[in-house]
Amino acid sequence: MKKILLVEDNDVNREMLKRRLTRRGYDVLEAINGQEAITKTQTDKPSIILMDMSLPVMDGWEATTRLKADNATRMIPIVGLTAHAMIEDKQKALKAGCDDYATKPIEFENLIATIERLTVGDSAKE
Repeated sequence: MKKILLVEDNDVNREMLKRRLTRRGYDVLEAINGQEAITKTQTDKPSIILMDMSLPVMDGWEATTRLKADNATRMIPIVGLTAHAMIEDKQKALKAGCDDYATKPIEFENLIATIERLTVGDSAKE
């Protein structure tokens, strides 16, 4: 079972997405800010991270930059999630190290396709 770290500070958004991902067979871990995301990534080694970019304590851009700078976590794919749909926001997320980017509201089937594409071969770790 692929382990997803869902980093989202909005309780409603986090719970809705967690339920949908769990129904699809994913093991979903949760974090509510960038600092917690770094800690959970280091300890739990998820297959992929779904990172909201606008977070308290430490934003998703900074958390992504730090995770990608760490040899122990840099290979974990990160999908940036944000309500900001401007091309500059996408470029900023990709520059920070996100492997892909999705705007809110999330197109769930597209997100599943992205997760599967970025975690190909990950089942060998399960």
